[in-house]
Amino acid sequence: MFLSCYKCALIRPLFDNDSATKAHGRRNRLYSIQAPTDDERPLVSRGSLPRYVLQRILLVLPMMFILLTVVFLLLRVAPGDPISASVGGKLSEEAIEARKAMAGLNRPLIIQYLEYLGNTATFNFGQTITDNRQVLEIVRDNGGATLTLTLGAFIIALGVGIPLGRIAAHKRDSVRDVVIRIFGIASYATPIFFVGLLMQLYVARPLSLPTSGIASPRVLFTVANEPVTHVVLLDAIIKGEWAAAGDILVHHILPCLTLGLMICGVFIRLVRVNLLQTLQSDYVEAARARGIPERLVIKKHAFRNALVPVVTVVGLQAAMLMGGAVLTESTFNWPGLGYQLMHYIQARDYIGVQGIVTFFAVVVAVISVVVDIVNALIDPRVRYQ
Repeated sequence: MFLSCYKCALIRPLFDNDSATKAHGRRNRLYSIQAPTDDERPLVSRGSLPRYVLQRILLVLPMMFILLTVVFLLLRVAPGDPISASVGGKLSEEAIEARKAMAGLNRPLIIQYLEYLGNTATFNFGQTITDNRQVLEIVRDNGGATLTLTLGAFIIALGVGIPLGRIAAHKRDSVRDVVIRIFGIASYATPIFFVGLLMQLYVARPLSLPTSGIASPRVLFTVANEPVTHVVLLDAIIKGEWAAAGDILVHHILPCLTLGLMICGVFIRLVRVNLLQTLQSDYVEAARARGIPERLVIKKHAFRNALVPVVTVVGLQAAMLMGGAVLTESTFNWPGLGYQLMHYIQARDYIGVQGIVTFFAVVVAVISVVVDIVNALIDPRVRYQ
């Protein structure tokens, strides 16, 4: 009995030392797996973001190819042609056919399609058939009006949608929450031309606001006669015409408000949903447990993190703004690209419609890529998904 206990006492340290050695080896292997070397860290950080940016750019190319193909085919399938629409009934059939041949409309569709893709690849959007203007010239002269309209509408959408979404999340299931949600749904679902007509009838008259054009005729004569940047508001500021700048801003109120209300509902719902999810997270509960007031919990802890998904949606809303600008400019006689697009659609001008739609597509694609890059910089997890 004594001898066996003595042997066990002598043997146990051997096993204990062996176990300690194995455990130490396992810890070393674990640490060596979890902690990358200094040479590996820069490779991971350098390779992830450029690879992500390259992937986003490559994904834009097939999207642009499909869009250009659809636009080309739809315009050729639609009845009529620009020559017959512009001079139909004024010239003989032989003269109309001769003009079609001069414009290249009698060539095979595959030849026209390949030429269209080649010109677009070199940013040559062509020359319109009805008024013989280069599409890039139209973009230069009318793009400034569309730019100020969309920027003003976007500012209004953010300025109205984000605070209302925050209030709706803070006062969940209350009367204010229900009213805000109904307002968001109505603003998003109501046709934009109908909203524009309501603005002209019930808002413009009581407030004496202009309902047509980007500025008064006198202002356009003094400011837009010698353009500097082809952006009327910016030209008025550069020239020091502050009264003209004020007149231009007043003309922006109704069109920007009409277009901004269209996407305002998207931001209301997005901010509300994300803020409600953030308020249920662990770190918000910990802040409440420390006795921080609910107002400060929302302001300092939850609201900022809830705004991160809004950055992703900005790129999607750019396409909606471009589409809404067409109807808004037609409703308020706004001299932008959307107004010109409607003119060329009515005239069956293939080149004009193709060029402006292609330009819109390029702008939306560039904005989407930039937003994806900004989102990857804000949240590094995106680039690894």
